[in-house]
Amino acid sequence: MAKKEIKTRIDIQATPEKIWEILTAFSEYKHWNPFITTIQGDIAVGNKIKIIAGGMNFTPRVLIFEKNKELRWMGTLGFRGLFDGEHRFAIKDNQNGTSAFIHEETFSGLLVGWFAKKLDSETRTGFTAMNQKLKEIAERREVNTQTILDENTTS
Repeated sequence: MAKKEIKTRIDIQATPEKIWEILTAFSEYKHWNPFITTIQGDIAVGNKIKIIAGGMNFTPRVLIFEKNKELRWMGTLGFRGLFDGEHRFAIKDNQNGTSAFIHEETFSGLLVGWFAKKLDSETRTGFTAMNQKLKEIAERREVNTQTILDENTTS
């Protein structure tokens, strides 16, 4: 079975708590997130959620939801083994006033080779764009949901 990994990381001048607050304000994604525009549902381990990312709809199952640390889900296209993706957001405290935001996904299945070029270009670009926007928002002094909404709808 073919496998492909996309791993990105960005250091952010913010606490894990501040990054987590932005990352889990799912209703605001449509206002700031250039890659994942929708996350809906009861975000709890074992639950299925609805995600729109890169213009595609997914209904993955939540694997990990650990406050201020990690969100991970597993999605499949069609049936398991055809094209599966384990998506992960992790936040690590760098112990120096910054945090590392790790955004990665491991793809596996029969169709991975067929999607490889798209994953290397569009998906990786989407991850990087999301990471950069998260950094910009988190590094503002006062971050709250209304600030995100106001600043992104007026620009």
